[in-house]
Amino acid sequence: MRTADRLTRLGFEPVVAPLLAIRPVPQAAPDLNGTAALAFTSGNGVDAFAALCGERALPVFTVGDATAERATEAGFASVRSAAGALGDLARLLAAEAPGPVLAPGALEPSGDLPALLAGRVEVRALPVYRAVETGTAAPGSFDAVLLHSPRAGRALAARAPLAGRTVIAVSQAAAAPLGDPPDVEIRIAARPDEAALFEALGKPAPRV
Repeated sequence: MRTADRLTRLGFEPVVAPLLAIRPVPQAAPDLNGTAALAFTSGNGVDAFAALCGERALPVFTVGDATAERATEAGFASVRSAAGALGDLARLLAAEAPGPVLAPGALEPSGDLPALLAGRVEVRALPVYRAVETGTAAPGSFDAVLLHSPRAGRALAARAPLAGRTVIAVSQAAAAPLGDPPDVEIRIAARPDEAALFEALGKPAPRV
């Protein structure tokens, strides 16, 4: 798991207990006739689309750098990152999209990219994956939780005991399902990406 590996390199001891599992949406390869570019709002969308379709020549626009890295690893030749949130991706597409855009993503997306670009750029959403709750029991011992999405926030609020722990969320929207629980510190990343999550987490406690 990429996040766990990165935390280990930073000196943390990650406990892997995913709240959500990513499942592909079964379907045939999409018809790309008339599509001028692709837009991805997550690495999961990149992975699901790459498994579904062999197209790699269309220009790709991504919400952030981590998603851009996944697209490059998947073999896409032209990748531009908005280095921000969904609104930043919408602005990048409005300025640079060469024509109609296909946006492979979640069955239940946390934002509406086509609506943000209505009247400016034609965007067609294509659900290629869905997130399902794993039902994994919370580990008995942990100090902090990283939240990458509002859906994960809802799953965490429904299941894990948080008293005395720290929650680091990628955005206010991801933290919102938790409300204002007592004896829980909630930190919001300065930017909606994993690098900012790690910055908000801080440095690991020294080992003694």
